[in-house]
Amino acid sequence: MSTHNEKGTALITGASSGIGATYAERMARRGYDLLLVARDLPRLQTLSARLSAEFGVKAEVMQADLTDKADLQAVTLRLRNDKAISVLINNAGMAMNGQLAETDLDTVDRMILLNVVSLTHLSSAAAANFGAAGRGAIINIASIVALAPEMFNAVYSATKAYVLSLTQTLNGEVKPLGLQVQAVLPGLTRTEIWERSGMDGSKVPPNIVMEVGEMVDAALAGFDQGELITIPSLPDAADWQGFVGARAKLGPNLSHSSAAARYKHTDT
Repeated sequence: MSTHNEKGTALITGASSGIGATYAERMARRGYDLLLVARDLPRLQTLSARLSAEFGVKAEVMQADLTDKADLQAVTLRLRNDKAISVLINNAGMAMNGQLAETDLDTVDRMILLNVVSLTHLSSAAAANFGAAGRGAIINIASIVALAPEMFNAVYSATKAYVLSLTQTLNGEVKPLGLQVQAVLPGLTRTEIWERSGMDGSKVPPNIVMEVGEMVDAALAGFDQGELITIPSLPDAADWQGFVGARAKLGPNLSHSSAAARYKHTDT
């Protein structure tokens, strides 16, 4: 009997806890096989066994530190060459607290490697694999700080702005090939990432923190509706369209052969 899964396999990074583990459960519930990637092998194995038993799907684990060049290359090669993979969920990420001038730059480098470099490599591999097949989806987990960078740490906000920008550009490249792309911009979500960053979660007003299950369910609802950008807590989609419209209005005047009049001074 064939074991081929018509839905294919969802590769999820940062799958051992939080948003990644919740996506794993939801994708298994939808009938996808899983390829779970993270550093914490025992947690991955526990999750894999539970989801396999509960939903009857294949759930493979792949231990990898995506800030390590060799580990990233191994995951990238698997993603580029495994034709069973049909969905990439780029969830792995880290945050940090504090001002840039006082920041440990080794931590900055690790965050850029994880939030930017690994996501870019994996998105490229997925685009090549899925584009050749004419099907597939790439879901990139960004953050609302991509739109409101003043709210949090400078480098973290900048990495999430990169994720948003990359996703928007990538969509234009791969949508004609039959691929679906989505950037998810959660607000504060109840996961371990904030404690790891040194942020005291007890000081955050509870009315701005979403439970992880609700966040992922909203993100997948946006995916099902074909949204390119999903902001789970945004009540009125017209507000996002207004933002997009304001950006489009700038377009015709972003590049001219001469500077705007207000920048030209006459000698007196």
